[in-house]
Formats: sequence, C-alpha cells, structure tokens
Amino acid sequence: MTIALLVLLALAVAFDFLNGFHDSSNVVATVITSGAMHPRVALFTAAAAHFIAPFVLPLAVATTLGEGMLHDQAIQINVVIAGLAAAVVWNIVTWYLGLPSSSSHALVGGLLGAAILSSGFAVVQLPGLLKIVIALLVAPPLGMLAGWLVMRLTLWASRGADPSINRVFKALQIVTLIGLAFGHGSNDAQKTMGVITMGLLAGGLIPTFHVPTWVILVSASAIALGTSLGGWRLIKTLGGRIFRIRPIHGFTSQVAGAAVIVGASILGGPVSTTQVMSSAIMGVGAAERLGKVNWLILRDLAMAWVLTIPTTGLLAAGVYLVFWGH
Repeated sequence: MTIALLVLLALAVAFDFLNGFHDSSNVVATVITSGAMHPRVALFTAAAAHFIAPFVLPLAVATTLGEGMLHDQAIQINVVIAGLAAAVVWNIVTWYLGLPSSSSHALVGGLLGAAILSSGFAVVQLPGLLKIVIALLVAPPLGMLAGWLVMRLTLWASRGADPSINRVFKALQIVTLIGLAFGHGSNDAQKTMGVITMGLLAGGLIPTFHVPTWVILVSASAIALGTSLGGWRLIKTLGGRIFRIRPIHGFTSQVAGAAVIVGASILGGPVSTTQVMSSAIMGVGAAERLGKVNWLILRDLAMAWVLTIPTTGLLAAGVYLVFWGH
C-alpha cells in the first residue's frame, strides 16, 4: 500500500471518528436532556449500535457515494485526499463553534470541489449527484413532518394519561435510541466505506467497486469510538436550545428521526443526521405549540447547511491546488 493510500486511509478514519464524535449529539441529545438515560450509558449504547449497523443493512449508501457521484477518471487518490481533508477541517471547526453542521454535506462538497478542479465539471455523474442532492434536500422537511405526525399521534394516544406516563416514555427511549443509532451508523459509516473503497479502486488494489470486509470493520469501529466520546457542545445545542425537552419529546423525535434515516439507508440515500434530527425536534415541538420552538435556531442551522458544501468545496480545491496544482 502506497504512502498516498495510507494518508487517504488515515484521513478517512479521522473523518469517520469525527463524524461519530460530531453527530453523537444528534443521536443522544434528547435522551440525555429528557433524563431518560445517563449520558455515558447513552453514548456507549449508541456506540454499540453504530458498530453493529454497517454489518446488517445493505451497503447502498456506500455505493451511491463511492460509485454513483463521480466518473471513474475523477476517482484519483489525490482528489479523495483533498476532499477528506476539507471535510475533516470543517468538522473540527463546526464542533469547536458548537454548530451542528452536516458531515454528509462536508464530504460531498469536498469531493466535488477537488474532482471538479482536477478534471472539470464533466466528471460529475449527474444522475448520482441528483440522487444525493434530493436525499439531502428532502430529508429535513421529511424529518419535521415525521416529528409533527408522530407527536400528534402520541398526544392522541396518551390523552388523559397521568404524569406517570413519563416513566413509560423514558423506558421507550432506550429502544428508540438504539433504533436511531442503528440508522445513523448504517448511513454515516457507509460514507467512509465509500471513500476508502474509492481510494482502493484508484490505487489498483481492487478491480471493481466492492467494499471489503476489513473496510466495513475499520469504518464501523471508528464511528463507534467517536460516538462513545460524544460531542458535548453540540449535545447542548440540540438538547436544550431548540426547546425544553421532556420524555415525550425525546421519544417522538427519535421515532421520527430513526424512520427517516433507516429508510434512506435502505434506499441508498446519504442523508444528514444533523438535519433530520434537528428538523424532527422542531416538528415535535411545533406539534405541541408553534411558540414552543426557538425558531432562531433554524436560522443558525440553515446557515450551516447552506455554507457547508460550497465552503468544503473551496477548501478541497485549495488543498488540491497547494499539493497537486503545479
């Protein structure tokens, strides 16, 4: 294995670790804030589900990202390295700022920026890119709608119940946490599998795009480790700044988020867990009362979502120019 491939592998593992560290907030924020689980127990439970998930669901997301977005001539090791480097930098910056941005957007933007600078716009596979863009755009409103519907149904089903029902919702959150973490692990770890396999294909180590078992193991381990350590800055943002989370909100938002993310994983759509869960939480709050939600958070989230792809695209292009532009 060449030095370039080792660098690519190291960056991919770093991205996967940061993805778990960064996005753990999306998975555990509500269950921690509602008091259903101790923070460390929640994080380790989520990490275990993250590790198992990529071995269970089909690798549709990895194929979409690694094989469907760029033509073969654009899959060069230096392009993938530049894209990963940009995504890693963006994840670190947004974690430090406590801004729940999308790791998925960061990776897509980085790969596009480096590939287009290297080989021009013709290297982009428009059908594959369209599938990715649709998944990323549709997921947030779908998450909000799902959150609203699940909350309304839950309020109807629990009408007239006494306060002790909160104990039921707390217990149910253990199940929904596992489901949500399973969905996140199956979707996000596959993105790393896709880029590692792109590098192996570009380096001539595999003849066709096929994810080796060791790549699944490495990716699953990295995202699980990152999740177990937790991004506390972002947990505070999602768990408390949108509105005050109670057990019913934690339960309903996790059901809604898990449904959207697992569905996307099965269909091969690389969605943003950050977007889906933020939207689901807002949908849950709006179902109870519109004024309950701190809608100013939506402005901050939207700003991060809008900036991520062009910023990481430019960052990746800059990395490519510095090291391979001569």
